[in-house]
Amino acid sequence: MNSKELQQGLKELKYPGIDRSIGDLKLLGEIKVVNNIANIELLTISDDSYLNVKKLIEENYATQFDALNITKKNLEAKKDMNYGHSASPNNRAPYAKNIIAVTSGKGGVGKSTVSVNIAIALAQKGYKVGILDADVYGPNIPRLTNTDLQRIAWNDDNKIVPAENYGIKIMSVALTTPTMDTPLVWRSSVAVNALIQFLEDVAWGELDFMVIDMPPGTGDVQLTIAQELPISAAVLVTTPQVVATDDVSRAVMMFKDIGVKMAGIVENMSFFIAPDTKNRYDIFGTGGGDKIAQKYNIPFLGGIPLDMAVREASDKGEPPVALGSSEQKKYYQDVVDNILKNSDFTLDN
Repeated sequence: MNSKELQQGLKELKYPGIDRSIGDLKLLGEIKVVNNIANIELLTISDDSYLNVKKLIEENYATQFDALNITKKNLEAKKDMNYGHSASPNNRAPYAKNIIAVTSGKGGVGKSTVSVNIAIALAQKGYKVGILDADVYGPNIPRLTNTDLQRIAWNDDNKIVPAENYGIKIMSVALTTPTMDTPLVWRSSVAVNALIQFLEDVAWGELDFMVIDMPPGTGDVQLTIAQELPISAAVLVTTPQVVATDDVSRAVMMFKDIGVKMAGIVENMSFFIAPDTKNRYDIFGTGGGDKIAQKYNIPFLGGIPLDMAVREASDKGEPPVALGSSEQKKYYQDVVDNILKNSDFTLDN
């Protein structure tokens, strides 16, 4: 069996437990047969996925070759890590003129939805935009951008090709796993290394803005991003609820401590308008985001209502700023206008 025949056969093997082949899932890298030894490279960074596919190949092809050499393409950092310092960060994304970090103090406040719509709203203004999903353990950007069925590929320069939709380039660890529910059981050092590789080894091209959807909280990833990138502005997402504003206060203080300029606060799920009566209900309280902005002397970028249509569209990968009503679009477009007004970005005239 030669290399081409082996590659074709491997492409047709069904991934265990799902009705898709490993070819469909783009899990195959370089395949060579030399002296009846099969060298097979798998494009996966999940250990569980690698072991599942390796076992599958061995069960089907072990008797047809003298040896099977099945390896995993290295998606971890390939070089020694020379970490920067938040006071004088490295610049691992020199191709991006501006970096916007979107974060929150806690999960469940709609940070990823806000990140996606900010990125698309910037692209609607004619800017070249990429979005990096840095929420490694809860990556939602592919679903929100309707790219969840795409998988990464490499170009001729051995760079990862980002997904694209709605006028933005997209990179997420979720695009590297065979299924959306594949867990990444990683220590933080491995997660950080993967993110740095997504900055350095992805074919982003020239960008006016890179939007980074950060994980919630004030942990390892936030600190590393601040050390490895010159963040132009941070956007903090909260709900009016006291628990959420308590947590976002800690995120504000973290950015103040490490010297990152804050573009301001977005209050998500700010209020609810009943579709039948048009009455307004402040389900999670009122004014929490504005109070935090006043307390820490940072801009209030706007409030975005709790809207069932936005939730349904987002679940289908249809961002409201791209496909919603004019009213829904305006909420996010106003936020972006305020971000641009409150930040000193590097932009071409």
